[in-house]
Amino acid sequence: MQEIIDFLFSQYAEYETLDIVLELLAAVFTIASVWYSRKNNVLVFPTGMICTAIFVYLLLKWELLGDMMINAYYFIMSIYGWYIWTRKVDQTEVTPISYTTKKEHRISVIIFFATALFVYGVYEAFDKFNHWTSYIDTLTTAIFFVGMWLMAKRKIENWIYWIIGDIITVPLYFYKGLTFSSILYFILTIIAIFGYLSWKKHLDKNPAIA
Repeated sequence: MQEIIDFLFSQYAEYETLDIVLELLAAVFTIASVWYSRKNNVLVFPTGMICTAIFVYLLLKWELLGDMMINAYYFIMSIYGWYIWTRKVDQTEVTPISYTTKKEHRISVIIFFATALFVYGVYEAFDKFNHWTSYIDTLTTAIFFVGMWLMAKRKIENWIYWIIGDIITVPLYFYKGLTFSSILYFILTIIAIFGYLSWKKHLDKNPAIA
């Protein structure tokens, strides 16, 4: 049993106590944010802003530039999403859950490739493209950028991007030595699956707004 614990968490022996506490705190707020998203609750954004602010600090310190940019982007998009989710489309209704339009799918493709190129440029500029994880980091950054944009617009397809990105991130973070974060993304994968099913059920019951 001790060998398993050492295998999973030995890297934290070299971390500052504050960083470990912050990572755990960010994990709690991340789970809360995704849970609120599953519930279609606007509290997804303030809780998300707290966790992303913490992760920006930690990831910049650990020189994980792609991951850091994801969280900085999340913070900005949370402000935008907060506005979209609370904006009234008529006298009584706020922006509803809906399916992504063809135009939004095209924009998603543009965001994906633009993000991948941007992250590639950043890694090249800082001479960080020296390991295979950098390529995976570029891919997940692009996936998550699209997912966050679609979530901010309350589109059900955002969950598909989260699920794909989370599945890739679980082993990636474990390999990087971020065990707590790896476990976090495993939990987020499960919540995202249920989130998609919950939003799909809502749309099936309200086909007029889909």
